[in-house]
Amino acid sequence: MPKRDQLLKDLSGEHDVGVLLVAQMGGVPEEIQLIIQTATYDESVGGLREKTAYIVRGLGVKEHRFTLGVFGALFFADDHPVLAHHNHATYRIDFTGTPADPNALVLDIQAAHSYEFGPWRDLAEDINRAQPLYELVQQGSGTLGEMPEQAAQRMTKVLAHHNMDSTLTQTDGARTADPDEHGRTRRLKLLGLDDAYLIAYDFTVDIMGTPK
Repeated sequence: MPKRDQLLKDLSGEHDVGVLLVAQMGGVPEEIQLIIQTATYDESVGGLREKTAYIVRGLGVKEHRFTLGVFGALFFADDHPVLAHHNHATYRIDFTGTPADPNALVLDIQAAHSYEFGPWRDLAEDINRAQPLYELVQQGSGTLGEMPEQAAQRMTKVLAHHNMDSTLTQTDGARTADPDEHGRTRRLKLLGLDDAYLIAYDFTVDIMGTPK
């Protein structure tokens, strides 16, 4: 069985968990190594019974957010909301007009962003932080922020709902799905550990020591 499939199988049971023991820089630039111990909860002893230890390498890492400790779910993804900022085209959102209810508009902007990205992205990462959002939307015109295309289009609908005009200007292109001249992917992938993540061009999985 491929090591990646075995890692996923080790964590597929109702009582299975993983423990992120170590996160360290690898031997080449932009490589991060994660040492993960899989285990299962044994009711007979009231604790965890170790299964297998793995080393997962992220190759060409561009972003990460994780903490050491126990996690319940692990997954790999080629398409995920948190990847949109890396793989999809980015657009600047400019607006004109003043909302009748600024509080309602701010709440709708927050809700739209949460709908697109859930817990994976904070609105503050994408919004114009030159001034508080409540003040920004009342100044008559300005830049709301920069976001991946789908989120940017959703924001234009929110602004239109509040009788405001907006325009989108592309600021960065999408990563092509075609491989580069060396046959390597140009699009980034995700390793998720609950709501933590590692974003890289590729991942490898190896077993450490002798499996239990």
